[in-house]
Amino acid sequence: MIGRRLGVYIGDRFLRTILSVFGGIFSLIYLLDFVELLRRAGDTPQATAPFMAFLSLLRVPSVAEQILPFAFLFGAIWAFIALTRKLELIVARASGVSVWQFLMPPLLIALILGIVSVTLYNPLAATLKQRADRIETRIFGNTGLADHDTALWVRQKSVDGQAIIRAERASDGGSVLAPVSVFVYDDHNSFQERVDADRATLQSGFWTLDKARILAPGEEPRAVDAYDLASDLTPEQVTQSFVAPDTVSFWDLPELARRMEIAGLDATGYLMRYQVLLATPLLFAAMVLIAASFSLRFFRMGGVARSVASGVGAGFVLYVATKLVGDLGTAGFMSPIAAAWSPAIVGVMLGSLYLLHLEDG
Repeated sequence: MIGRRLGVYIGDRFLRTILSVFGGIFSLIYLLDFVELLRRAGDTPQATAPFMAFLSLLRVPSVAEQILPFAFLFGAIWAFIALTRKLELIVARASGVSVWQFLMPPLLIALILGIVSVTLYNPLAATLKQRADRIETRIFGNTGLADHDTALWVRQKSVDGQAIIRAERASDGGSVLAPVSVFVYDDHNSFQERVDADRATLQSGFWTLDKARILAPGEEPRAVDAYDLASDLTPEQVTQSFVAPDTVSFWDLPELARRMEIAGLDATGYLMRYQVLLATPLLFAAMVLIAASFSLRFFRMGGVARSVASGVGAGFVLYVATKLVGDLGTAGFMSPIAAAWSPAIVGVMLGSLYLLHLEDG
């Protein structure tokens, strides 16, 4: 087994490099976001430069979370190349230390940091992002549910059957939708009627649609002043159906998904996000293995720049594959568990296979 002192030394160098890379990327994102906020602020009285700097600091952690896999990829490549240029890894390997032994500290750190990022960093970033959204709504007045340009869709299940609600905008914390179109189905999922209304207000146990026009198959259209539609939804659930899964804390995702399923809403996106976060430590480990696969090639074959470029390209392909498979899982074409875990598992297997070939021939 690798000696304790050597393991601590390699782990320390790897950790410092990872944190340095992430800090550099975080600073770059912060600078770009701060400049963009200053541009948006214009002559708004409340939008002073110090306040925009504070607002950007609230927004950036959620954005930086998306680039964490690249921080591990670039940091691992940098760390392995630095150790090799000083002949430290070469001496270690000449003394009988295998590639698997000196990769243990980086892999252990990747798993630990992955757990920390999911359990601590993600909830903090989600909380800061929600606070930033509230501040933006107050200052700029162009964020939030009331100002969405795209249609909002809500699916509900009640004692009367299922209904799909389409609204142009929402207000009052999700309790008021306007204008709305409701597609009503019975208990056997057979279409009954469509109801168009200027406004829908969520009461205790039902929606009230004002100035509704009812269209049913085989019947003449008719207009009514009010139309009541049974509903088990709460304003919070209506609001949450419009909230992006990426802005929800890791700890809140299971309960939120459960409540949405009980209400008859589609919780696939939240379940997918939860599984993606659970697979994050394994994805970080896969990035380390990919980085090692290409960073160690020049020991025997030469071509540092080409190897580094190949490692970055391979990591980018894995990241894109993760996003594509995640979209398939969110759309319901794949199981959330399979969609979230398969890219990380494949990345670990390919990285391990290449290292086996590199080490043992």
